[in-house]
Amino acid sequence: MAGARLRFAALRRWTGRFGLALIGAGLCLIALRSETAERSVVLLEVRGAIGPASADYVLRGLATAEERGAALVVLRLDTPGGLDSSMRDIIQGILAAKLPVVTYVTPSGARAASAGTYILYASHIAAMAPATTLGAATPIQIGGVPDPFSAPEKPPEKTADKEPAKADGAGDKDSGPEKRTPVPISDAMSAKAINDAAAYIRGLATMRGRNAEWAERAVREAASLSSDEALAQHVIDIVAGDVADLLRQVDGRTVTVAGSSMTIRSKDLAVEAIDPDWRTQILAILTDPNVAIILMMIGIYGMIFEFMNPGAILPGVIGAIALLLALYALNVLPVNFAGLGLILVGIVLMVAETFVVSHGILAIGGAVAFLVGATILFDSDVPGLELSWPVIVFVVGLGSLLFSAVLLVALRSRRRRVVSGREEMIGSPGRVVSWAEGRGRVFVHGEQWLAESAQPLMPGQAVRVVALRDLTVTVEPDR
Repeated sequence: MAGARLRFAALRRWTGRFGLALIGAGLCLIALRSETAERSVVLLEVRGAIGPASADYVLRGLATAEERGAALVVLRLDTPGGLDSSMRDIIQGILAAKLPVVTYVTPSGARAASAGTYILYASHIAAMAPATTLGAATPIQIGGVPDPFSAPEKPPEKTADKEPAKADGAGDKDSGPEKRTPVPISDAMSAKAINDAAAYIRGLATMRGRNAEWAERAVREAASLSSDEALAQHVIDIVAGDVADLLRQVDGRTVTVAGSSMTIRSKDLAVEAIDPDWRTQILAILTDPNVAIILMMIGIYGMIFEFMNPGAILPGVIGAIALLLALYALNVLPVNFAGLGLILVGIVLMVAETFVVSHGILAIGGAVAFLVGATILFDSDVPGLELSWPVIVFVVGLGSLLFSAVLLVALRSRRRRVVSGREEMIGSPGRVVSWAEGRGRVFVHGEQWLAESAQPLMPGQAVRVVALRDLTVTVEPDR
């Protein structure tokens, strides 16, 4: 009995030691994994207009970097602007990040215009490659609602009475190489949008300790700067030739992340790029305005054909799926509801042409309404968020051809000979079965009919039906 107790106690001791060894090994692996993860930099890349797909990619990239315990995130940026909602989602993700975010405008010749300027200001460290630009952050109205941001196509005109620049450089250091006039504000809605954008970017500049005065000028005057000018005016922190040079320059810098000071250790870190996955790519395709309008037309035509031919099933299934995808895209894109209304009116008019004889007036009016609606559906100055003219012409032409073909088939069917009913009996051939005193029986369509005729007939004679009254046909000799 005592021996059994000793063996049990020894087993407990060995079990405890083995458990402690496993726990220690697990902790070592976790520590090693954390140390290995910290020795990395996550690289994200955004090119083109800022939209829902860009925001989803950046936010999930930041979450992945935090899960891997990365030292910092480098966001390579080249954008002409984008949607305000997507831009604010990205900025909120950067402000809430638990690791430093470095926004790097690259390569040479790239720009961080409009929405890109806000993202640059929101980042913990703002960097640019040589020969890059930022600015022109004035909000542009879309469909009557100041939602997106884009770089104005034409810079504001210089004032004729502009003061010459002072040779000694004693002027306002934030004024830039030339003074600009504020962008004209046409109405109260524009004024609200510009004031809101100016306050937003000033808040970001104050948080990051950057030039707030120039930031407001970028909004109110559409001002722009090159990389060297931005560095001189303390708009950005670094001008770097490549990612390796960027990591070397940010090493040892102290930034505030999630309310705490953090010193960046980026020297000799491995760079790990996170490319857009299938979800981001599908989202980018769906939120393309050209794809959205094509999906909408497939959905509408599919539902129309299903209603015209109940039980076809396939057009209804395809149409329902395409229409739901199109509605999702229209929900996240800046839609002009007047354009959407014109498109729907155009479709209704073209469909009505198949039921109402208007000699093509309804079809032509529908095509015109559809064309105008498609043109103004996405009233945006942001590259990547406008409809392509070939797509508009293709969709309008396809719809016109489709309904023209339906109309042509309907007209041809009206001219065809009737093949059923009472009307079909008129002109049908037959043969006399029996006849006496102007009345008798005839064989027509495999049936015997009572018949009458004003002309004398004989059994076996070929006749043709000229009238039908109740169940009696009027015939005449078929010569």
